[in-house]
Amino acid sequence: MNIVLVNPPHTAIGSRVPDDHLPPLGLLAIGGPLLDAGHGVRLVDAEFGPMPLCVLVDDALSGGPELVLIGHSGSTSAHPTALRIAEMIKARAPGIVIVYGGVFPTYHWRDVLAATDVFDFIVRGEGEATAAALVEALELRRPVGSVAGIAYRDDLGRPFATPPAVAIADLDACRVGWELIDFSRYGYWGGKRAVVMQFSRGCPHLCNYCGQRGFWTRWRHRDPVRFAREIAWLYREHGVELINLADENPTSSKRAWRAFLDAMIAEDVPVLIVGSTRADDIVRDADILHLYRKAGVIRWLLGMENTDEETLSLIRKGGSTKSDREAIRLLRQHGILSMATWVAGFEDEGFRDLWRGFRQLIAYDPDQIQALYVTPHRWTPFFRIASDRKVIQKDVRLWDYKHQVLAMTRLKPWMLFFAVKLIELAVQSRPKALVRILFHPDPEQRHSMRWYTKMGRRVWFREVWGFLVRDRRVKDGPTLAEFWGAPQDAEEESMIFRHTTRKPAIPLIEGSQMREPRKLAG
Repeated sequence: MNIVLVNPPHTAIGSRVPDDHLPPLGLLAIGGPLLDAGHGVRLVDAEFGPMPLCVLVDDALSGGPELVLIGHSGSTSAHPTALRIAEMIKARAPGIVIVYGGVFPTYHWRDVLAATDVFDFIVRGEGEATAAALVEALELRRPVGSVAGIAYRDDLGRPFATPPAVAIADLDACRVGWELIDFSRYGYWGGKRAVVMQFSRGCPHLCNYCGQRGFWTRWRHRDPVRFAREIAWLYREHGVELINLADENPTSSKRAWRAFLDAMIAEDVPVLIVGSTRADDIVRDADILHLYRKAGVIRWLLGMENTDEETLSLIRKGGSTKSDREAIRLLRQHGILSMATWVAGFEDEGFRDLWRGFRQLIAYDPDQIQALYVTPHRWTPFFRIASDRKVIQKDVRLWDYKHQVLAMTRLKPWMLFFAVKLIELAVQSRPKALVRILFHPDPEQRHSMRWYTKMGRRVWFREVWGFLVRDRRVKDGPTLAEFWGAPQDAEEESMIFRHTTRKPAIPLIEGSQMREPRKLAG
């Protein structure tokens, strides 16, 4: 079949300000199996420009595709744009089959299919095997009801879902369709040629606000040696200089992660690695952190979320402020940058709470900070906790963690906004941070911090302008449950998981421990 993959232009501030762009890993991961099945596959990446929707539709329809697949990693905030693209394609070519995938449609499939008929099918959960099975059924004109993990409208026009698909146990079985992109167009870290990759999927921890953990169902990882070999191939064949790991928690297994570090060191390629992990994993790995840096790891985003122990307990983070501070110290000791995420709005904070959070952030002394706002997703347990709170932002395009969406009783929106902006400014411009930006002895880290500071300054002013001029909030909005509907935490796991017996893919490393993934809630 002739298939087009569409990456919609995203409205998030962070997507519009930087000059760098990263390839859409999710679509490339689906493209690989489709190419291997003999289909003609093409990618339209509308993030460049960004591409006007009319131009995007013209490009997507050129060549007469039979099938269009739409998906975006910023799934909730990208939904209105994905919907508009589908409407425009159907208006021009009603016979084209449109398939929609991502985290948001996985859980909101009933609402999406009931509200519009422009999406023919929705892929629920990870899409490599499911999309390939759906395309095969369509091509051979077999009943689509036999394909697990999809949703569509039945003969009476009612939303209907097949049973959940089985999560992919062997992540190395599905390859990424790298041939779909021009590597020279994608960069990060101030101009370095870069791609997004996944060493693992899922997370064994129980944070109740996370919109990703249930989507992947279980924590799994790729073969460490094969993963390192693929990174080395990308460097040698395509000049890739930086890998941005899309994992929720790549270091969950010390044994697997150590094997990957050893494999990367053995490949001996000058590739930098950035990603996200947990502070307690860094503290656990104090004895092998020197291998992190030697393997190319240059920055970790530490999902600390908050600096208050009671709030961490509320959201079931499972970490502690002590391990957060120690992780930042250890990373700096081993030449690795730390970026701390700090989320406002989990509870009904006041100025005194924000002041205490600011002082704790200063005590943590991270290299970089990313301040966000709580954005509850309907399929998470936190949604049920917050279901009676008022919504102040009804524009779904702004449900991107960088805009306030829930009301506070002790602080008006402008109070919280400017308090958070001042905290960002003060943390990033404290003397210690400025000295590192100007005089850090490692030229690679100095370049990194200057690039991030330059980009952050542009984003900071754009956010202030948006808050004052462009964004519109409501004063007496609906409750969270009224806005989105009833909680869906009982459906949090989007797939089923079957244990398979296979030989270990990694060698046993003396002194390491394997932490088994725990069963996720919901």
